[in-house]
Amino acid sequence: MYEVNDKIVYPMHGAGVVTDIQDLDLFENGEETYYKLHIVSENMEILIPVNKADEVRIRPIVSPEVIDEMLKSLHGKIGKMNKNWSKRYQNNMEILKSGDIFEVADVVKNLTLLNRQKGLSTGEKKMMTSARGFLVSEMVLVLDITKEEATDMINNAIGAEDEKKKKSKKKKKADKKEEGNLEN
Repeated sequence: MYEVNDKIVYPMHGAGVVTDIQDLDLFENGEETYYKLHIVSENMEILIPVNKADEVRIRPIVSPEVIDEMLKSLHGKIGKMNKNWSKRYQNNMEILKSGDIFEVADVVKNLTLLNRQKGLSTGEKKMMTSARGFLVSEMVLVLDITKEEATDMINNAIGAEDEKKKKSKKKKKADKKEEGNLEN
């Protein structure tokens, strides 16, 4: 059981702080104990039945070292994904429900890179934004940074390979232009 001030992750919603544990009769079925969770990055309050915590896969936040590893996992090429967007969407939804930071990071990376290549459906764009928000919320709590800083870290990690390639291409273009100027 979690306690007040514990930092936890609620899959599909993000990371937050347990601000209270309350006995409430919300549905006239008798009192039930709830965690009151404040999702810091969204400034939102959520009530979660304590007896459903395992079922909805609530977990403690990760360490800064795990965040570093997650950011490293964002480098590289697009991973294997179903070409059928509706099946890909269903697969990614299951991953988001798991709350596994590395699997969610893969969804963010793959959808971001796919979006750069050919664009995404509206549903997948929303999913990408939601998955990115999930990562951001945990980074905000673990690293004690702003949402903007966390977002920049994710974007830089995903874009690092692209930026290296762009710089290399620019340098080659500049070198060719310089060669052309020297020949004239």
